Amino acid sequence: MCLTGVDYFSTLGYQPGIAALAAGVLSPIATIVLVIVTLLGALPVYRRVAQESPHGEGSISMLERLLSFWKGKLFVLALLGFAATDFIITITLSAADASAHLVENPHLTGVLGGKQVLITLLLVALLGGVFLKGFSEAIGLAVALVGIYLALNVVVVVVGLWKIIQAPHVVTDWTDALTTQHGNPILMVGVALVLFPKLALGMSGFETGVAVMPHIQGDPGDTDTDPAGRIRGTRKLLTTAAVIMSAYLIATSFITTLLIPAKEFETGGEANGRALAYLAHEYLGGTFGSIYDLSTIVILWFAGASAMAGMLNLLPRYLPRYGMAPHWARAVRPTVIVLTLIAFLITWIFDADVDAQGGAYATGVLVLMSSAAIAVTIAAYKKRQRGWTVAFAVIAVVFLYTTVLNCMERPDGLKIGACFIAGIILISLLSRLKRAFELRVTNVVLDDVAERFIRDYAHRPLRLIANEPSNRDVAEYRDKIRQIRADNDIPGEDDLVFVEVTVRDASDFEAELTVRGEVLHGRYRVLTLESSSIPNAIAALALTVRDRTGQRPHLYFEWTEGNPFAQFLRFFLFGQGEVAPVTREVLREAEPDRGRRPRVHVG
Repeated sequence: MCLTGVDYFSTLGYQPGIAALAAGVLSPIATIVLVIVTLLGALPVYRRVAQESPHGEGSISMLERLLSFWKGKLFVLALLGFAATDFIITITLSAADASAHLVENPHLTGVLGGKQVLITLLLVALLGGVFLKGFSEAIGLAVALVGIYLALNVVVVVVGLWKIIQAPHVVTDWTDALTTQHGNPILMVGVALVLFPKLALGMSGFETGVAVMPHIQGDPGDTDTDPAGRIRGTRKLLTTAAVIMSAYLIATSFITTLLIPAKEFETGGEANGRALAYLAHEYLGGTFGSIYDLSTIVILWFAGASAMAGMLNLLPRYLPRYGMAPHWARAVRPTVIVLTLIAFLITWIFDADVDAQGGAYATGVLVLMSSAAIAVTIAAYKKRQRGWTVAFAVIAVVFLYTTVLNCMERPDGLKIGACFIAGIILISLLSRLKRAFELRVTNVVLDDVAERFIRDYAHRPLRLIANEPSNRDVAEYRDKIRQIRADNDIPGEDDLVFVEVTVRDASDFEAELTVRGEVLHGRYRVLTLESSSIPNAIAALALTVRDRTGQRPHLYFEWTEGNPFAQFLRFFLFGQGEVAPVTREVLREAEPDRGRRPRVHVG
């Protein structure tokens, strides 16, 4: 909870100020609306996500299962783009706000003024260094930081409430201002609902809450298919964090609105982006205020840890599996270095400005929450849970409304998200293109008939004919054999075995290859395979035959008519195209030794 909480709870460093700036005297009412949406909307949605996707993939995997082929992969890449927006901006925004607290400390302003970008870059680098050191160290540090930070906030809240009790006129002044500006309570709630998207930063942390599920121990009886203890633990984590944060949001919004003059929240004001730190200095003195500043700075710096953990759990689950990332992307340390460099770039582009990154952060959070609400709505509908379907559909509408309104008012988030999406898709396609000639078969499994076919050729070369099945009648196989014998001058006494590959989902990259043998029309032996790519499947089969028999098999193909470039695109997108030269290239990459490589014949 503390690892995800460094992101969620650290928003107290800037959320009360943002709420006051956006809603003015209505800030406490708007915050209550935010809390209601959190507890009755986001929390039920992510409790269901934890149940439906207990291995940390989150709502993205739930939506991935609904779509197939390239449209499913591209949809996931788009969601990963928004997830990257959420997680990377969490790192850069939190570090920027930490440096703002450091620079604006009364004791340090003269020394550090004007160096916010440099300090932010240093904080981002230190965060990357923690993850290069190890993940368990990050969790231990998170527990200490969250515990100290929440305890200090209790002190600030209690003192703030005590000051309000001592000066009851501030409550009267506040209620008078509410009535003057907004009239009746119904109008107040209506305005709060309109302002809700601007306060959406206070809803962060749920996606990272489910992203770190693999690190939750669960029960001894948990299985990979039914980790009931892990699911229960994650739900406790989400609920506990949401309840704690809701109480803090309401209390801090109330005391900051009543005790801090409105002009101090504005740009250049002493409470801008640091409302609670302002109160700590104002009412508890410079020493406590500096301790509070230090705690806020450290937890805001480390808020990126939950985002980094989420990225390290999310990206390796998709991109390498799609063939859209190099093999090293499965490793933690190289990925940390890449993410840290991206965070450097974002910090430099935004000049370490907290307000400038707020829209992008909210957009990433809201898009992921909207996708999660849609995913659980569909899941409930498929299980014929009418009540939950209606409830989740209403929540999805609320989040979609909030997302659209946020994008209209602060389009920067959409632009950054689009850049991340474009970057991920471009890099992913280039990576897939580079890896197109990999073997891409994790394992080859032969049924009994196929095993017998191959065993018969332990002392002589096996000749395999690549055949694109059509009617599968006697004439098709008879004519194919005649053509292959004529094109390649094969003696009539040599046996030939057909290989037929059916492409199921060409967008898949790696998979196990199952080979089935059958005898058609009493005389033609056929090996049938299902794969995402015809050349890769045939190459994998040929290498398996060589390894099991010790004989180098012969592969026979026809030339494909048509433009070679167009045929390559067919292979890249649909797993077909010009099969012969691609099969040869896959074999060349998989087996550098020409003396052991299966022979390829094209006629």
